[in-house]
Amino acid sequence: MKVSYFPGCTLRTKAKELDVQARACAEKLGVELCEIENWQCCGGVFVTARDEIATKLSSVRALKAAADAGRPLVTVCAACHNVVKQTNAAMQSDAEFAAKVNRYMAQDKDFSGEYHGEAGVMHYLELLRDEVGFEKVKEAVVHSLGGRKIAAYYGCMLLRPAGVMRMDDPENPRIMEDLLRALGAEPVAWPERNECCGGYIALENPEAACKRSRSVLESARNHGAELLATACPLCRYNLAKHSEGMPVLYFTELLARALGVKEDAE
Repeated sequence: MKVSYFPGCTLRTKAKELDVQARACAEKLGVELCEIENWQCCGGVFVTARDEIATKLSSVRALKAAADAGRPLVTVCAACHNVVKQTNAAMQSDAEFAAKVNRYMAQDKDFSGEYHGEAGVMHYLELLRDEVGFEKVKEAVVHSLGGRKIAAYYGCMLLRPAGVMRMDDPENPRIMEDLLRALGAEPVAWPERNECCGGYIALENPEAACKRSRSVLESARNHGAELLATACPLCRYNLAKHSEGMPVLYFTELLARALGVKEDAE
C-alpha cells in the first residue's frame, strides 16, 4: 500500500526519530510512505480567521498533491495533522475561503487545477488502525513490551475540534491504548490524557506551562504509569523538560522496539 506523506518541519529537526521510526515501521507493515515533493511548513497552528490565507497554502498544496496521486495524505506529527485536517475541512465547507485559496494557487507554475477537499487525511495512528489493522500489528511484534504500564497521552491536537478531527471519541479515546495493547503493553487509565501540557504557552508564560506539564505527569505517575507515550513533538519536548524521571517517548519509538526495527531506525 502506498500513501502520500507529509513529514513537517519538526520531524526534520528536533523530532527526527519520529520520522525515521515511522518510515521503518511502515515498511515493516507493508506500507510505503511517499513523501510529498516540495512540501513546506504546515503553518504551525490553524488560524480561524477566514481571511487568513497565506499560512494555509502549503497544507492545501500538499493535499492537492495527494489528491492528484490518488492517495490519502498521512501525517505523524499531531500539530501538522491538526492543521492539515482543519484546512481540508475548510476547503470542503467554506466556498469563499476555497475560492480565495484557489485564486492564489492558480498563480503557481505547476498549477494542476482547483482543489476543494478531495484528499483523505489520516494520522499515522489511523493508518495503523484502519488500513493495516491492529491485529496485523500484533502479529508483527517480535519484542513484546511485556506488560509495561504506559500512559497514552493525547493532548490537545489529535482530538480537537472533534467535529473535524473525528479520529476517536474526544472524551474517551482508545486508539493509542489499543495500539499499546497490540504491542504487549498495559495501558494505564488516567484523567489527564486529553488535557493540555502547556506547550503553546511555554514562551509566553513558562511558569504556567511548567505547572500544566507537571500536573499531566503527576497524574500519569499517580495512576501507575512507568512511562508516557505521545504523538506530538511539542508535547514530547515540553513534558520531557519537566518529567523528573518519567520517560516520555513517541509512540513510534515503542512501535519500533516492538517490531524489532528500532536498531535500523536509529
